[in-house]
Amino acid sequence: MAPATTSSAEARRLIGSRRRTEAPRRMLSPSPPPKKVKSMEEILAKAHYAVVERGDYGDVGCEQCGSGERAEELLLCDKCDKGFHMKCLRPIVVRVPIGTWLCPKCSGQRRVRSFSQRKIIDFFKIKKPNLTEEKCDSPQDTRKRRRRSASLVLQKKRRRLLPFTPSEDRSQRLSQMGSLAHALTALQMEFSDDLTYMPGMAPRSANQAEFEEGGMQVLSKEDTETLEQCRAMCKRGECPPLVVVYDSCEGFTVEADGQIKDMTFIAEYIGDVDFIRNREHDDCDSMMTLLLATDPSKSLVICPDKRGNIARFINGINNYTP
Repeated sequence: MAPATTSSAEARRLIGSRRRTEAPRRMLSPSPPPKKVKSMEEILAKAHYAVVERGDYGDVGCEQCGSGERAEELLLCDKCDKGFHMKCLRPIVVRVPIGTWLCPKCSGQRRVRSFSQRKIIDFFKIKKPNLTEEKCDSPQDTRKRRRRSASLVLQKKRRRLLPFTPSEDRSQRLSQMGSLAHALTALQMEFSDDLTYMPGMAPRSANQAEFEEGGMQVLSKEDTETLEQCRAMCKRGECPPLVVVYDSCEGFTVEADGQIKDMTFIAEYIGDVDFIRNREHDDCDSMMTLLLATDPSKSLVICPDKRGNIARFINGINNYTP
């Protein structure tokens, strides 16, 4: 049998058809996915920073006050290379930091959460003031008018508590209360202006002045009136001129937002009342002694870890996380 032969034209057709059928296979080969281009902001946010030092820092000024004086108190940020006076920063830097130092903007300092006026009123359970009610004078002001001829020595011997003077600007007071609401919310605390007695802790009957070893000092009538006046102001939303700020090292601290005289009543220390024996191994960072009894098992402490007010941040004891 003769071998099969193929003409050159047929061979060309076969080759051509083979090429036509094989060509699409090369086109269907997987191509690399397109590379995602990152923005410059994303790159700079994750990149290690390096500051190129200037040849002359004579023209550097404080970003807060704009002054270049007191060069020995100017701190230079190790990221943005901008200057800040130690006393212009909030909180104030009391000593020159050791090692790397970043300004509040570059360190990613926590931004204060904003609270609307309605949320602030609901958070602190502020009572609506009676518009017909006139502002009453403090007991100290009334007695001052009566005894203008009293000697200075006698007044110094009988120093009494003064009621705090709230800020006159309503928006400023809302800002102050908003800072406290932000701090309490961040620590998952509830606001309270009274001592709380929870089940499983010390009962109200355990907090008796007669249990105090050596006796307990009793407030005078004038100081009691001052205390009641301050409580009434707080219920109306007239708070002490204080603002709660956050520091990356110290946590939440308190700054004065107005003039406060000596011997001014600020706030009562508030929290859950418990026996000290129940808190011997507690890691709460702001416990305060309430009662030291002759019988140690009856001694009480205030624990502001669940409920409290601004006094929890005034004590300055590491208001941060464990």
